[in-house]
This record gives sequence, structure tokens and C-alpha cells, in this order.
Amino acid sequence: MSGFTPRTILVTGGAGFIGSNFVRYVLYVNNAVKVVNLDALTYAGSEENLVNLPDPNRHTFVHGDICDHDLVSCLLQEHAIDTIVHFAAESHVDRSIAGPEAFIRTNVQGTFTLLEEARKYWLEHQHWDEARCRFHHISTDEVYGTLGPGDPPFTETTSYAPNSPYSASKAAADHFVRAYQHTYLLPTTTTNCSNNYGPYQHSEKFMPTVIRACLKGQPIPVYGDGSNFRDWLYVEDHCVGIWKVIEKGRIGETYNIGGSNHWSNLDIATLLCRTVAKVTGETPDKILSLISFVKDRPGHDWRYAIDSRKIQTELGWQPAHSFEDGIRKTVEWYWERNE
Repeated sequence: MSGFTPRTILVTGGAGFIGSNFVRYVLYVNNAVKVVNLDALTYAGSEENLVNLPDPNRHTFVHGDICDHDLVSCLLQEHAIDTIVHFAAESHVDRSIAGPEAFIRTNVQGTFTLLEEARKYWLEHQHWDEARCRFHHISTDEVYGTLGPGDPPFTETTSYAPNSPYSASKAAADHFVRAYQHTYLLPTTTTNCSNNYGPYQHSEKFMPTVIRACLKGQPIPVYGDGSNFRDWLYVEDHCVGIWKVIEKGRIGETYNIGGSNHWSNLDIATLLCRTVAKVTGETPDKILSLISFVKDRPGHDWRYAIDSRKIQTELGWQPAHSFEDGIRKTVEWYWERNE
């Protein structure tokens, strides 16, 4: 098993939900690493997510596009980047159904741009090997498709079967990462995660939508009959897992990171309602009465579940937050900010 110590990290999409949490985590746990944060600041990213960072002098923000070859090349050389952690992605399934082209550009073309510039700088210009550089790609469990009621959770060897333009674009990106490792020996690792939740998540996602509706006394939209199942992972636990893979993961390997919290969307909405009531002192029944069922989206995957035994066994990762604790922290974060 390899051991790797990042020195200067290029984080793409580091003003978004998971990316900003990762930037905050890395600056906190490693007092020597420097972070260059590249984000296009589309609807999903905001510099407000980067306020009050630990030791902000080690953080450099760059407003730019991961598809810009010249910019990426310049950043790699100017900052002597030895590690790329690639979060930047269009990630909302509904948006991918309405307009898939942006997902192809960012998720596929953007990933290719980063891989190609890393290959040229690290392997051709610097002649670095896996002891000196690392490309870590963040993917999703949605590339595996959907599970039936009795199907076992996704493992790292589950066949890809993406069902939405979003998951298809992420699957394509995963394949490019694998190909660059296999063909050029670019030192890569990949993680496929389950649904994340926690602070700084964009308001259009499921949990923030439910919490906001609860706090404002508005109807709480739940797709279909609410029976779709997801595996939920607290974002800080995800960041810890990513860091372990970067430092100790085997080159060319994929690691699934899941929370082992398998809940239906209706049960999640109910838990959020009860947690909001507990945090705010509101009557639970009043908030629960706001739940309303809306027309299901096309091709809605029924169930996701991740088997995380590989990262647990090889790298010793375990989620540190119980689901109830993570939900409470998330609700309190939004409530304190009048979200």
C-alpha cells in the first residue's frame, strides 16, 4: 500500500458543497498543506462557503473553468501542484434531464482537461512518479444504476449502468480516469460516494429543500410515494474518507464510501420534520402535515446502497457520525443561518 503526503493541492469545485467542506477539513488537519481552489462559481458554488477557513493564508481562490486548458496548465506550474482533488461537477439529476449538455461539458470535458494537463505537467515536464503526485477523482454511487429490493449493495466491482444524463456523464469521467492510469500510468484514485448531507449544501438538494420548507412553514415536496431509498453520508465523514484514500489508497483503485444509512425519502422527510420541531420548539404534527407528494421525475432510480467494506478493511475508515447526530447538526446549521 502506497503512502503519499500532499504538499500543494488543486481542489476543483472547492466553493461547492462537498468541495468547501473538504478544503476546510484539510486546512484543519494538515498545518503544512497549501490549497489552490479552482471554481467557476456557477449556481452551486459560492465564496460564502469559504468564509472563516482555518489558516486562510494557505488557501488561494481562483475563479475559473476546469475546461480551460491554459488556466489549468498555468495553475499546475505556477503553484507546483502535486495533488489534484477533483470535485467540480454538475450534479443535480433534474437539471441533467432538462439540459444535459452542461453535464457533458463539465463532467466529461472538464475531467479530461484536468487529466491531460496533469499528465503533461507531472509525467512529461516534471518526470514525477506516484511518490510525487496524485490525481483523486470524486464520483458517485449513481454510476452503478439502481437496486431492487433484494439486491446487495454496490461494491467496487459492480457493473456500471447509469440511468440519467448526470450519472452517464460521471460514468464517462470515471472511465477516463481509469484509462489515464492504465495507459499513461498517471497516479489516480477514485471514490464513489453515497448521498451526502450537511452544512453548505445547495438549497435545491433534497435535505436542504425539506429543512427550508419546515422552517418556513411551506409544503414539503416528496417525489412519487416517497419510497425511493438512498444511503446517506455526513459530508465530514466523506472528507475523512477521501483524505485517507489520497494518503494511503492503492494507485488505480476505486473505493466506495457510504454511510450505511438506508432510508426511504418519506422516512427522511419525516425524520427531518421531527428534528426541526425538536430544534425549534415547534409542534411536530404541524410540521409533518406539510409533507406533500409531487409528480415523480423521469427515470427516478429506486434504491442506492453502498458496501464500504473495502475502505474500512484497507484504510481503517469508519463514519464517525451517527445518522441522528448528523441530521441534528445539519438542521441546527440551517436554522442558525435562517435558511
